[in-house]
Amino acid sequence: MVKIVPPSVEILTPIDADQIMRHLEICIRNCYKSEDKIEPGSAGRMIAKIIEMGHEAMLEHFAISVRLVCDIGVYKDLTRHRIASYAIESTRYCNYSKGKFGSEISVMEPPVLQPGTPDYDIWLKCMSDIENTYNTLAARGYKADVLRMLLPHSTKASVIMTANIREWRHVLKLRTAAAAHPTVQQVMKILLAELKARLPVLFADI
Repeated sequence: MVKIVPPSVEILTPIDADQIMRHLEICIRNCYKSEDKIEPGSAGRMIAKIIEMGHEAMLEHFAISVRLVCDIGVYKDLTRHRIASYAIESTRYCNYSKGKFGSEISVMEPPVLQPGTPDYDIWLKCMSDIENTYNTLAARGYKADVLRMLLPHSTKASVIMTANIREWRHVLKLRTAAAAHPTVQQVMKILLAELKARLPVLFADI
């Protein structure tokens, strides 16, 4: 039976907002040799100012790693962003017919199809047929690197993406916009909400 999972986000980098802000402030103030002006609250003011000025190169001095549970289509879009590092669940080495995967293919719930509708049922039948074909060929001796040719864009993927704060801002601006694909928007909006809550000065303007 095909396993349907929701998108999710896990921020892997420990987020200590005060420490991150102090770190960035030190980097910024090195440019002006104004370290003597560091005081309680100055980091937020300094960082807000450089964002307003568009001087975002200074935000490259801190990176954040995030685990995203998304579909294959999402990570194809995200890997267009090259100032980042990726560790992606490999469909070449992960054989979903094996017990560790429940002998099933996990797929992401499509945000554009509503459960219980005829169109959703058509999609779900397609996913089930693919899973049956995958497991049948696996039983006939085919390995994961061959079986992966059957997997649809709906297939669940675990993706760890590491990028500096400037690049995350760029990614989030593009991938939460109305022009982005619905599945990309879905997971990136979850991430943006998390980052706004934890680092408001750095992400609240997006």
